[in-house]
Amino acid sequence: MKLTNMKYYSMFFLRRRTLILKAVLILTALWFMIALLTTNGGSRNAIGAQPVEYEDAEAKPLKMAKPTSTRRKSESYGNNLSDARSRVDWLGRIAGSEGLGVLAAPGSDNAPGELGKPVVLPKNLTEETKQAVAEGWKKNAFNQYVSDLISIRRKLPDPRDEWCKQPGRYLEDLPQTSVVICFHNEAWSVLLRTVHSVLDRSPAHLIKEIILVDDFSDMPHLMQQLDDYMSSLPKVRIVRATRREGLIRARLIGARYVTAPILTYLDSHCECTEGWLEPLLDRIARNKTTVVCPVIDVIDDNTLEYHYRDSSSVNVGGFDWNLQFNWHPVPSKERAKHQNTAEPVWSPTMAGGLFAIDKEFFEKLGTYDNGFDIWGGENLELSFKTWMCGGTLEIVPCSHVGHIFRKRSPYKWRTGVNVLKKNSVRLAEVWLDDYAKYYYQRVGNDKGDYGDVSSRKTLRKNLGCKSFEWYLKNIYPELFIPGESVAHGEIANPPSTMCIDSAAGPEDMKKPVNLWPCHGEYGNQYWMYSKNGEIRRDETCLDYSGHDVVLYPCHGAKGNQLWLYDPNTKLLKHGSSEKCMAISRNKDKITMETCKESEDRQKWTMENFNAERLSPELIAEIQ
Repeated sequence: MKLTNMKYYSMFFLRRRTLILKAVLILTALWFMIALLTTNGGSRNAIGAQPVEYEDAEAKPLKMAKPTSTRRKSESYGNNLSDARSRVDWLGRIAGSEGLGVLAAPGSDNAPGELGKPVVLPKNLTEETKQAVAEGWKKNAFNQYVSDLISIRRKLPDPRDEWCKQPGRYLEDLPQTSVVICFHNEAWSVLLRTVHSVLDRSPAHLIKEIILVDDFSDMPHLMQQLDDYMSSLPKVRIVRATRREGLIRARLIGARYVTAPILTYLDSHCECTEGWLEPLLDRIARNKTTVVCPVIDVIDDNTLEYHYRDSSSVNVGGFDWNLQFNWHPVPSKERAKHQNTAEPVWSPTMAGGLFAIDKEFFEKLGTYDNGFDIWGGENLELSFKTWMCGGTLEIVPCSHVGHIFRKRSPYKWRTGVNVLKKNSVRLAEVWLDDYAKYYYQRVGNDKGDYGDVSSRKTLRKNLGCKSFEWYLKNIYPELFIPGESVAHGEIANPPSTMCIDSAAGPEDMKKPVNLWPCHGEYGNQYWMYSKNGEIRRDETCLDYSGHDVVLYPCHGAKGNQLWLYDPNTKLLKHGSSEKCMAISRNKDKITMETCKESEDRQKWTMENFNAERLSPELIAEIQ
């Protein structure tokens, strides 16, 4: 009996000690979690642990240090701590919810992404991590996984010229602005980084409000989770569209809620740098009809490295006759007007994603054309009417904002509607006058259904706007006018029915031009033969230096870009090499050969050729 009782009491005290030990461990864990949150500020803005130290991402692959928390991560995301993992995971991401463990405060200068440094993932990622990285790319068209490694309040370099920082450079009594940021299914860390960069790097008294316009997102983290997070930021207001509107109409929704005299638009994947706001507001405060844009720096879509340029290499906006925006250097005539390269410069057009404008002037100009769909063309419309209707458009080199430039759009739209063409036709009908024909030539003179533009034409008339010819002569005299070309349209080899065919975007420079069966729809088969002997599409020329015929920016110096076309022999001879353009025997590429009038592969026709427009110098060289 005594042995039985002793055994009973031994088991009792053993269990009691076990329970006490468990209780102590639980209380210790709770104390640790409370202390961890308290040291980070105890607010919703400071979720997560202290930054984890990484080795320099520029020198070698990232390696994660021992985490300050061992809280179990979401199994659904499939990450562990054996290699460079998103801190969002091991700081306690909840399955099905994105970004609840974002790093709020910046870490040391060696932490991932700090000071705009690139974050390079190691090559030995597990399959689960590779899948997570791929999923981030698929959803966002940039490296979300890397973004989640970086603090949402990371430090950035100050790219400003010293001229910008001089005392008294800007007016003391600057007006307030409302910042409108539209988004659709934006990544959590990128959206928060955009908002915090505005709040952290702007004088508080100049930010009246930040209006987040949710263009009908359907990702869970952009619903109640976003409401909860932003509720602790009193200047942030969320406005939600009840259906998918597209960027243009979403911006118009945001404008209706603006209460400050200045309206500033930003994209949802930006980062503002120190001193970005004051230079913009200063220009508008001095003249309410001035529309201003910051220098748009590139944030790498893979590493999130912040690339910035100094004021001497700032570009201004232009466009081509496809009505596509492009960048080009500040013209020498404009440079000569300024003593310092950091001074604001005139720009013929704006990129459209990031700019500030006086709210009353924006409304006077008719805001955006509400007949535009989704996005595209709105930046050129606002640019043209700013200049033509009494305003000025400037790039301000003292203001820098970084932007993630995607190589594709991650969003899906209804099929069967070419929204960019519709918007461009509306733009051409209202603002381009007789010059609209040069755009229509690019689309085969097929305008399609572009809707009713009568109200926009009435707006232009009531504003007393200048002509588009005035705009070209006074604001953008550098633009090549197709009407001055000797020929325009297809350049074809009739025996083979093949045409010179090539895209001519920035990514196509120095690439060989192609051949494709002639289709009569122009597009990539639309070329112009200038009176100076260039074969060009806007600012891109065919160039031959001894190997392939490639695309290259037009330089106007003839040389490798001089082509001599004889309409009688149909030969297209290169000026400096004296070789003739031909198609290969198997019709798959363009070659350069010794000229032979009897060789059909060297015979070309230029559509709409008008010999009367040839310059005397070019005629002499052809003969």
